[in-house]
Amino acid sequence: MSHHKLTQHQIDQQDMIDNAIYHFIQSINPSDKEISWDIEMIGEVRDVLRGWFVNRLNLVKEQDFYPYL
Repeated sequence: MSHHKLTQHQIDQQDMIDNAIYHFIQSINPSDKEISWDIEMIGEVRDVLRGWFVNRLNLVKEQDFYPYL
């Protein structure tokens, strides 16, 4: 069975991760300036977290952390 698109569960997982990272960035922002949604910044943070969860701590497989095609 080949997968040519993400399942709704996989999309929900991506959204949960990206939104959690964005909210984390907002919560530790030391200034009173708004930080806009920036998928490049979110992606860099996600890559670091993926490295820890997947490679360093061996908690989950990469697809389970942030599914992709």
